[in-house]
Amino acid sequence: MSPPSGPWARPGRRRFLATLVAVASGRMAGGRRAAAGPVPVIGVQLYTVRTLLGKDFEGTLAALATIGLREVEFAGYHGRPPEAVRDALARAGLTAPSAHVPLESVRDDLPRVLDGARVMGHRYLVVASLPEPQRTLDGYRAAADLFNRVGQQVQADGMQLAYHNHAFEFAARDGRLPYDILLERCDPRSVAFEMDLYWISRGGQDPLSYFARWPGRFPLVHVKDSGGPPNHRMSDVGAGRIPWKAIFARRQQAGIRHAFIEHDEPADPLASVRRSYEYLRRLEL
Repeated sequence: MSPPSGPWARPGRRRFLATLVAVASGRMAGGRRAAAGPVPVIGVQLYTVRTLLGKDFEGTLAALATIGLREVEFAGYHGRPPEAVRDALARAGLTAPSAHVPLESVRDDLPRVLDGARVMGHRYLVVASLPEPQRTLDGYRAAADLFNRVGQQVQADGMQLAYHNHAFEFAARDGRLPYDILLERCDPRSVAFEMDLYWISRGGQDPLSYFARWPGRFPLVHVKDSGGPPNHRMSDVGAGRIPWKAIFARRQQAGIRHAFIEHDEPADPLASVRRSYEYLRRLEL
């Protein structure tokens, strides 16, 4: 993918000052827009702009802020220590309430994960998925038990553990859906869920039915659209078939507090984020 262009490519002092002005104006506009619409807080999962972050970390964060975004969710810190990432976020006027972490990290290296999360100010640590060999019914039961134990430790540190779904949690095994096992077995006091609205739709399930069956369990959502069958082409929010008005009309029932725009393979990451953001901020119920 192409590197960032314009003021994000080679920031000098003059461009840096211009960026600060743009960020400030964008943040103020973004704050007003987010407060007026049905989406509680519009953020972005940084996996969407991972190629840009690798080339210009701080410039990409500043560019996201000028779009109007207020929050980001991490999927790794791009080789930077948490202190450096925290300071870069502060300069861009962004916060990071959530971060994706591998299952192995929360299982085997939790103290280090929590140390970094405290520095960053995260409120949620989200297990991104289960390794393929563990995607059996017994594997999901074991994962739920692990999440309950780890979730208590995370909660004692003032944060909450969560789990992020893909489509494979909705493939029936012996008449059961793995996602249902996780919801049944995980203690809602210490384990939350981040519903990826693209992947649950691709898995053939209705998010609204899950909101009704499991109210308040989904404080985080990933917002990305689908062209529907047969190929379920991923698209910018509002350009596909997912019923966003119906979903966000039920945001209180679901417990949604943070909505992160995401696109796994956008042709132009910043343009994709901007289009999705503009759709969401104009969404009316």
